[in-house]
Formats: sequence, C-alpha cells, structure tokens
Amino acid sequence: MRTADAVIESLVRHGIDTLYALPGVHNDHLFDAAHRAQGRFRVIHPRHEQTAAYMALGAALVTGRPQAFAVVPGPGVLNASAALLTAYGMNAPVIALAGQIPSFAIDQGHGHLHEIHDQLGLLRHITKHGARIRSPHEAPGLVAEAVRIATSGRPRPVALECAIDTWGMTGPVEFPDISPPSPPPVDPDAVAHAARILGQAERPLIVVGGGALGAGPEVQAVAEALSAPVSSFRRGRGVIPTAHPLAVSFTEGHALWKSADAVLAIGTRLYWQQSVWGVDDALPIVRLDIDPDEISRFRRPACPLIGDAASVLRALLAELPAHNHTRRRDAEVAMVRTEFAQRLARQEPPMSFLRAIRAALPDDGIYVEEVTQVGFASRLAFPVHAPRTFLSPGYQDTLGWGYGTALGAQAAAPGRKVVLATGDGGFMFQAGELATAMHHKLPVVVVVFDDGAFGNVRRIQERQFGNRLIACDLTNPDFVRFAESFGAAAFRATTPEALEQALRQAFALNAPALVHVPVGPMPSPWDMILLPRVRGFADAWRPALP
Repeated sequence: MRTADAVIESLVRHGIDTLYALPGVHNDHLFDAAHRAQGRFRVIHPRHEQTAAYMALGAALVTGRPQAFAVVPGPGVLNASAALLTAYGMNAPVIALAGQIPSFAIDQGHGHLHEIHDQLGLLRHITKHGARIRSPHEAPGLVAEAVRIATSGRPRPVALECAIDTWGMTGPVEFPDISPPSPPPVDPDAVAHAARILGQAERPLIVVGGGALGAGPEVQAVAEALSAPVSSFRRGRGVIPTAHPLAVSFTEGHALWKSADAVLAIGTRLYWQQSVWGVDDALPIVRLDIDPDEISRFRRPACPLIGDAASVLRALLAELPAHNHTRRRDAEVAMVRTEFAQRLARQEPPMSFLRAIRAALPDDGIYVEEVTQVGFASRLAFPVHAPRTFLSPGYQDTLGWGYGTALGAQAAAPGRKVVLATGDGGFMFQAGELATAMHHKLPVVVVVFDDGAFGNVRRIQERQFGNRLIACDLTNPDFVRFAESFGAAAFRATTPEALEQALRQAFALNAPALVHVPVGPMPSPWDMILLPRVRGFADAWRPALP
C-alpha cells in the first residue's frame, strides 16, 4: 500500500470521513488516495489554506470529534498556522497533514519549492504533538497516535508531515486495533474533600469553560444540588441552557464572585477570575480539569480534581448529600440579573440585532461569532440552548476566523442552520470563500454588520489617543452585489425586524446567503467584560476600557 493510501484508510478507520484541503504537487499522492476512497471519504477544497484549517476547526468544535485538513509545506503551513494556533487555544482536536519537500533535502537549505527550515519544529510550537511519516508501514501507527493524543487528556491539535517522495512510497502495512482513550481514574479522597468544601458553603459559585461542554447534565445536576449559579463566557456558553434559572453571564458571575464563599471551576482557565477579579484565603476554589498543568496555574486551589468532567462530577454528586444543605439564592441571583439587565439595555442596537438572530435561528442552530461589536455582546447575552451551538474564538480572539469556521461547522452538521455574525473587517479576511460555499453547497448565512471601520480599533483611538485615527477606516464592496456575483442569495437589512425577516428567508432557501446590515458606531461592551478587582489580590495587567 502507498503511504498516502495508508493515511486515508487510517483516518477512515478513526471515523474521520472528510479532509479540508488545498491540492498541490507535494500532496498529489494524498489526493489520489482520497479519490480512490470516494464513497467513504470526501475532500472539501476551499480557496485558501487558512480556510482549510478553519473549516477543520469548525467541524471539530461542533462535533467534539477529531477533524483533518491538509496543506502543502512552507507557505501552505504558514497560511494555516493562525487556525492551528486558534485550535490550540480552544482545545480542538484538529489534525494537520502537512506536505514536505523531498525527504533527502529536508532542512538542507537547497531552495526546494516551498522549503522552510524546521517545519516540524514550527508546527510543534502550535500543536500538542508533531511527527514525520517516513514510510508506509509507519503511517497507520502514527495516525493512530496522533488521534489518540489529539483526543485524550486536554484535546488539542496535532500535526503529521510527509515528504513528497514518501506519500507515493509502497510497502507492507498493518493497521493497529483502535481503542478509545480511557479517562483518568477518579480520586475518591479528592472528591470527598470537594464535597465538604462545596456542601458547607452558603454562597457557592460554579464557573464553566470549554472543558465542561461534554458534561452538561452533570454540571446542571451539581448546580441544582448546591443552588449554585453557573457562570460562563465564550467557550462555556451552553454547558447548561442560558435560560436555566441558575445560568448567569460573565458579568453576573463577577457580581457574585465578590460574596462567594466557595467556587467550583470546571474545564476553565479561570484566568479573569483569579488574575483580575481577585482571590483571597476566604475563597476556597475547587478546580476540576483534565490537564494537571492547568490545575495550579496562577494559584494552587484548595482542592484539585484531575479527570474527565462528567466522570468526576458524577462521583461528586454521589458524595454531596453527606455534606450538603438547603440554600435559597433566588433573591441574590435576581438582584444581579436586574443590574445586568440595566447595563445590557445600553447595548443598542447590538442587543436588538441579537434578539432578531435568535428568533430566526432554530433551537439546534449553530451561531458563530466573529471578533466584532455584536460578537462581543453575544458572549454576554446571546441565548444558547445546548453545548456546541455557540462558537467563539477563545482567548486568541482571531480576527477573520469566522467564515471558514462556519463553513466547517456546516459541513460537519448538514441539515442544521448555521449563522455567522461578523463585521466588515473580519468578513473580508475570507470573503472569497463565498466561492467555496457555493461550490460545495454549504448553506451558511453570514450577517455582515458594516460600519466601514475596524470599529473597536477606531473607538480606542477616539477615546484613548485624542481621536488620532490611523489604519481603522475601511473601503468595502457593495456586499449584496458582491455575494450575488458568486450566485449567493443576498439581502440588506437596516433594522432588527428586517434582519429577522431576511434570516428567515435565507434559512428557507437552504443555500449560501449573506445579509448586509449597515450600522453606525456601536456602544462599547467592555465595561461589562474588563471588570475590576472585587476581592483579595490580583496578578494580571488590566487594560484600559476601549
């Protein structure tokens, strides 16, 4: 079997049936192998390597399962690197297949097409694991190891590179048995300690991040047992439905942090809370994370819990009754909700636009937010009904990530509605991928909020730099005619009501579509995100409000 055929077969055996990829001479044998596997395997080719990687990221975020992309070496790898870095920050199991120059010339500096020094070393900086395939018989084992590493412990991207002459090399191949990774064992003593801390507390607070997405029912059950509000931001939204009486926003979580007497942090870096909001000895923190390196980052918790969130929480639920007592938190939660609602009322028109999107999007629809003003507001207040239906770029906050990610989400979730809320600045990073949406019939609906500027940058320059404006204003196409030139449906909406109507029409078409929303300057949401220290000490630099 050729190395390329062995890699494709290995991907299929691990449940990966799609490769997001751009062809090129270094990977010709890989594409030929994909062609031979048609019926069991498909290739979706975008127009830029960054989009191939973002599509794999979107598919991984929606499914929670590993997804693969392939690019040529050198420029191809570098074009995809921003998406890999974003996947690393978001704990997404993305598998990068990178081509390479001839094996005899790697790192020799001969000047081969697409040559780059120490490509594998570069990839290892932005992935959890990197390896080189050197022969056909190595391929199945290396693919299996890459999938295992990507999906075990803290999920993160991995990379495999293969030289142009190795892809076509033929040799005997054996495929290893596939077994799912086993979660770490649950420590009963640590669980008992956590149950005592949380059960004895009067005002416990739960904070969830992306590591809790697979443990929604368990998180909700623990929250209800403790009458503990559950705070989420970006990656953790939807762990429990935001309509649940105990679900609170990031801003509301800040208000509760001040008086909390115990915290359960699940699958979250807990960065803002520990490093900005402040901690003290009166606030015991129970940190549950599958990554042991994350547990004591910033500050050692009162009780570390290392393991799979769902497994550990089930053990905690069994232990809690021996230590728990009844609490009434209704008045406390109602008070912070009222204050938050008053602050949100100043977020117009973003909130009205978000309500329009939510009204048109089905409950199982997927909302992708871009680094833009409406996106920032949605991190605080967009209603989310289920895990993996709110996609946000995490701490990298990668401008321009949105459209490719939305296309990948759509490819991995056919039959569900996918909408991207983006700005004119971010959308133009990948606007040409309307061609990909049309070619592969991916019915993503993109809403472009157009203020003719990098709006956040412009506001910072206005407020903090004496209105000395530079490199913030934009010249845009007519977005409706631009989308129509690709054959996509296009609408223009100037009010929230018109946006909802346009979205309903677009979704009914089940085809790629764009809605252009001209807007003026938006209100700043940052006073609800960059929040002050409220207790003890803090360690982090806090930027000024934009």
